[in-house]
Amino acid sequence: MQLKDFYSLNDLAVTENLATAQITINKDHEIFKGHFPGNPVTPGVCMMQIIKELTEEIVGQKLMMQSSSNIKFMAIINPEKTPNLELNLDIAKTDEGYKVKNSTTFEDTVALKLTTNFTIK
Repeated sequence: MQLKDFYSLNDLAVTENLATAQITINKDHEIFKGHFPGNPVTPGVCMMQIIKELTEEIVGQKLMMQSSSNIKFMAIINPEKTPNLELNLDIAKTDEGYKVKNSTTFEDTVALKLTTNFTIK
């Protein structure tokens, strides 16, 4: 885990190339003291790191981000108000590694959508 204690994985269900992860963001993590004091916002780069780490756990390999596209941050993830997230990952094997289509939601709100290509380290 790149950011120690940033989130906890509550549940991970994998069926063929589809995975659903339930996580909880740690509202007391140090990063929120600077991003932003009094109004914490989960950094997008941290969400992208979580997607990478979950994909690594699912495929059982260390990965490196090669490219990302269609990145859409659609709602602010405030860990004090909505710490529980659901990440849906559609993982496809490619010649170089894996292509992942992600949708991250809290309650009935879509917070993030992106497509990422990972290479195997």
